[in-house]
Amino acid sequence: MSSKEKYTVILPTYNERRNLPIITWLLHRTFTENKLDWEIIIVDDGSPDGTLQVAQQLQNFYGSRIVLKPRAGKLGLGTAYVHGLKYATGSFVIIMDADFSHHPKFIAPMIEKQKTGDYDIVTGTRYSGDGGVYGWDLKRKLVSRGANLFADTVLRPGVSDLTGSFRLYKRAVLESAIARTESKGYTFQMELMVRAKGMGYRVAEVPISFVDRVYGESKLGGDEIVEYAKGVLNLWLKV
Repeated sequence: MSSKEKYTVILPTYNERRNLPIITWLLHRTFTENKLDWEIIIVDDGSPDGTLQVAQQLQNFYGSRIVLKPRAGKLGLGTAYVHGLKYATGSFVIIMDADFSHHPKFIAPMIEKQKTGDYDIVTGTRYSGDGGVYGWDLKRKLVSRGANLFADTVLRPGVSDLTGSFRLYKRAVLESAIARTESKGYTFQMELMVRAKGMGYRVAEVPISFVDRVYGESKLGGDEIVEYAKGVLNLWLKV
């Protein structure tokens, strides 16, 4: 896979000091292996754990591909995406979590899917194909599934995972949909998708595995941990 398109990842962070180097390294690997142009915009909301300092060290290593746009306090996920979007230079924007709920390995299939039908949005779904959720108890799975089914029935957007937050957008599409989205918190992702569908944008889905937040390495396979450890040592030697 190769493309002249540029992909911007917007990563809102709050207390992600331990996860940020790994997710950045995995994103770098994904884009490099697929010969894609990329940048990561890190929107840190005043993390007290030193996330911003780690982000600055990553910027020293990866250079201009890491763009830091921190804010003074915790202002909500929706506004973090609005803030990050102002600085995006890619023709496509990927929004995802920084805590390994979303593995960067799903980005390549999302990009492939987008190209097959020139879709405006490709959303990762936990609820179709071989998608799934790991690390949640039955109650939480039922609540999430129920919330999605309820929203799908009421809103009829025709997507199986409305509350998911791992998506690839054409930048212009995200800009126009986000301008009409009013919610700032948990329902932001849902409203954004419903508005985009209401505006006539075409949406495709790619099955993803969602893994509940666990710090860093435990979400990765053994080989990746070894490879990552080498990469980190290399990185800290150079920074």
